[in-house]
Amino acid sequence: MTSLTQRTSGLVQRKTEASRNAAADKEKGSGDEDDEARRGEEEDDDKGDSKETRLTLMEEVLLLGLKDREVICKSDAPTGDVLLDEALKHIKETQPPETVQSWIELLSGETWNPLKLHYQLRNVRERLAKNLVEKGVLTTEKQNFLLFDMTTHPLTNSTIKQRLIKKVQDSVLDKWVNDPHRMDKRVLSLILLAHSSDVLENAFAPLQDDQYDLCMKRVHSLLELEPEKESTKPNVNELMWAVVAAFTK
Repeated sequence: MTSLTQRTSGLVQRKTEASRNAAADKEKGSGDEDDEARRGEEEDDDKGDSKETRLTLMEEVLLLGLKDREVICKSDAPTGDVLLDEALKHIKETQPPETVQSWIELLSGETWNPLKLHYQLRNVRERLAKNLVEKGVLTTEKQNFLLFDMTTHPLTNSTIKQRLIKKVQDSVLDKWVNDPHRMDKRVLSLILLAHSSDVLENAFAPLQDDQYDLCMKRVHSLLELEPEKESTKPNVNELMWAVVAAFTK
């Protein structure tokens, strides 16, 4: 009887042990599955991050490619503007061709590269101001700053300025077309370049709050455009989008 009890007790102990081992194996298996699931999620996250990184790098490369493309002069026919004609002459005669970014620096008259000084437009600001003086938009005055006099060009014709501001306002309010390729290219360029110069908000300052908010919302929608993508669409000015990329991206 005693031996039977011992065998029964041993059987119960083995069953208990077996149950414990099975539970442990189950927990271990469940833990392994959880670990595998976590590893799978981490791998998916890594893949997602890697994919996003690759896409971002591709976008940067494409954008870099647009503003760093070489500028080729297709026609040097006179435009009627002295500065534009001089710029075309430089672009046509430059070999090898320079990139959009390089020409922006050269034509602004502010490059410090001594090897390219002969391509640089001279006295750009002064010549632009003189042109506006001749058109009656600005005037010329001398102002004294301590030990020297400085030539300034105050606005004399506010009507032209207000007309230009109204044109910019209308382009993102009453005349908004919700498609940059249907907008006037000069106005679109003016909006984007004025924003990069931090003067665009001045044009919207006189508006009511709701109009101001709407203007800025639509301007931001233009700023979110990808110049590389927009430049590949039919009947576009690729050079314009390359300049936009150089100034806004």
